[in-house]
Amino acid sequence: MKNFTDNVFSSKAYRTLTDLVYEHSRIRLGPDKQTLLANRLRKRLRALEMESYEDYCAVLQSPQGAEEIEELVDLIATNHTRFYREPEHFSFLTHRVLPVLVPQLLATHSPLRLWSAASSSGEEPYTMAIAVAEYLRAYPALNWQITATDISKRILAEAQQGIYPMNAVKPVPPELLKRYFQKGVGARAGVCRVRPELRKFLHFERVNLFQDEYPVPPNQQVIFCRNVMIYFDLPSRAVAVQRLSQHLCHGGYLVVGHSESLLGIHHGLHPVQQGVYQKI
Repeated sequence: MKNFTDNVFSSKAYRTLTDLVYEHSRIRLGPDKQTLLANRLRKRLRALEMESYEDYCAVLQSPQGAEEIEELVDLIATNHTRFYREPEHFSFLTHRVLPVLVPQLLATHSPLRLWSAASSSGEEPYTMAIAVAEYLRAYPALNWQITATDISKRILAEAQQGIYPMNAVKPVPPELLKRYFQKGVGARAGVCRVRPELRKFLHFERVNLFQDEYPVPPNQQVIFCRNVMIYFDLPSRAVAVQRLSQHLCHGGYLVVGHSESLLGIHHGLHPVQQGVYQKI
């Protein structure tokens, strides 16, 4: 095998790989991302016993390449997240959204539906679930579900397990940590797991935001899609926002990251506060 620490992309191989990544995820890798891509592919090429990026491109472009393209996108996807990231959004959910929605849903016997559309390793949807579960302790009759989706099968499998090192749950208030997490003992010391009583309200599903149809229930009241559109170009952001908006009920909210903007996108949503938009 070649030493891939010394290997470099040919311009053709790099263009093929970045075009495939963009086509299947809308993640745009510029010419400055060659080292990043090489680092993330090195282990995969060794596992496949391939000696060049050109060989790998040939597999990706073959009739059997669809599954490997998923692996490629999985390797490229960034999964940086944490519990209570951008906490203002969870405060908005608790103090602005649920007090209005819950009485309406109880009166009409309707479920509460929320979607974490870029759920990564699960910290965001579990934080959403904690906020909802806490509020609904006073309203146990209300049915609710959070759909958690991501483009990466690998990271979704991790999220579904709901197991985290103790330092990862430091942002969770102690009372809520005790109520919604189980601390590991023995061989599991140093980690904790989201309790099954909370995990049961989450449904995990692989979703590419640019696939033809979403396996997600319509009429979502709240959709979080945060800190993923920063990796898309403007036309791709416009497509994503339009399609996410179609899954919102009237009066529902789309929440994006603080560093993201819908500027330049015709979306028909009303800005409410930083990162929060409402479908009127």
